[in-house]
Amino acid sequence: MQAPKATNRAMISLLACAVAALAWAQSPPQKTLAASAGVFAYPAKGQSPSKQAQDEAECYNWSKTQSGYDPMSPPPAAAPAQPAQAQAPAADGARAKGALRGAAAGAIIGEVAGNDAGKGAAIGATAGVLAGGRQSRMAQSQQQQQAAQQAQANAAQAQAAQQELANAFKRGMAVCLEARGYTVK
Repeated sequence: MQAPKATNRAMISLLACAVAALAWAQSPPQKTLAASAGVFAYPAKGQSPSKQAQDEAECYNWSKTQSGYDPMSPPPAAAPAQPAQAQAPAADGARAKGALRGAAAGAIIGEVAGNDAGKGAAIGATAGVLAGGRQSRMAQSQQQQQAAQQAQANAAQAQAAQQELANAFKRGMAVCLEARGYTVK
């Protein structure tokens, strides 16, 4: 009765090997170091896969040193520009100045019209406060828009600088691999 147990074990082992071989055959091929950095190298002089891996690692390190950029750990990206938050009007004195101008104009108009200069001043002051507040809000809104535009421009410049570093790295890696006998694209 030992033959069936041995047969079962052999079948299970054979089945496990078949599953492992199937999984290995279906696994996607691993990218080379150069390909993961965006550089594709063909071994034009028949270099072995292990020699290509060694050459790619050496060229990767050389290019990283020359360009100052490591595609495996790029610097953090700049935070996107946040829209300006609505804030309380700044205490820039625009309302007070408006009130003074309005009160003076109202007093003069009230005096000339023969009405009460005090009432004219009060009406003018109220109108001046409103006008000053509007001017203050408009100025604040314009400052917020300018700050947002500047933040977007700074982010675009930082992104362009990052891209230039990445391109310098790729050019360096390509030069190194070509010097070692690889066709590079």
